[in-house]
Amino acid sequence: MGVKSFVELDGVSLRYGEVDGTLAIEKVDLGIRAGEFAAVVGPSGCGKSSLMKLVTGLLPPTTGTIRVAGQTVNGPLKIVGMAFQNPTLLPWRNTLSNTMLPFEIVQPHRSRLRFHREEYVALAHKLLAAVGLDGFEQKQPWMLSGGMQQRASLCRALIHNPELLMLDEPFAALDAFTREELWAVLQDLWLEKKFTCTLVTHDLREAAYLADVIFVMSARPGRIVATHRIDLPRPRTLDMTFQPQFVEILHKIRNEIAQARNEVRGVATSAKVAAS
Repeated sequence: MGVKSFVELDGVSLRYGEVDGTLAIEKVDLGIRAGEFAAVVGPSGCGKSSLMKLVTGLLPPTTGTIRVAGQTVNGPLKIVGMAFQNPTLLPWRNTLSNTMLPFEIVQPHRSRLRFHREEYVALAHKLLAAVGLDGFEQKQPWMLSGGMQQRASLCRALIHNPELLMLDEPFAALDAFTREELWAVLQDLWLEKKFTCTLVTHDLREAAYLADVIFVMSARPGRIVATHRIDLPRPRTLDMTFQPQFVEILHKIRNEIAQARNEVRGVATSAKVAAS
């Protein structure tokens, strides 16, 4: 594992419950460089979301070590922004105040907000305009479409300039056209700010469009079965996703996931036969 990795997992396993509990993740090693966009893909239930909770310190590993920015993770990190499948905007706040919520929580912004509010409001306006929400600052969440809510959620995750952005299937609930629009929005934000990003997704096309590196996980217990460096120029376009080089990447990853799933099924079948 390279010492230059911003996020490092070394022999990380996670078991829910006691010794006989569910083994969700097993002996995972991976490294994500500073400023890199990584994606994690795999079948349902493989531990992708659990991996995100481990990296952010929301869950402690059963075994192994996790380091972020050179420090061992022993609890929730303060340098992280997060966005999920559901935007989770506070319904009593408008778009602007939802976006500014991290300023009320994260230091040093929390201490500065009262006396520098105009500065922070200007930052929020600028970020909202960058994602196409100019003019929607005073709207309540219920007045926004699903795509608009997710744009606001991305702004809230990024407004305090986190060093690490963690995205857990943020576009899964959206229609295909809105999802593709937000791929471009996210890519533009990343190209401008160059934060380190980890995206958990089931959508292989989304992963290959956005990521520098893709980690492929097996079925539970989740292991890293393949790593792919995506050598495609940026900024990427939707037209590129139909080119042979791009399609070849998708086929290769899809086959790896199918093979890992079949291997697990084979083991389960053998266990049933042995038990009968």
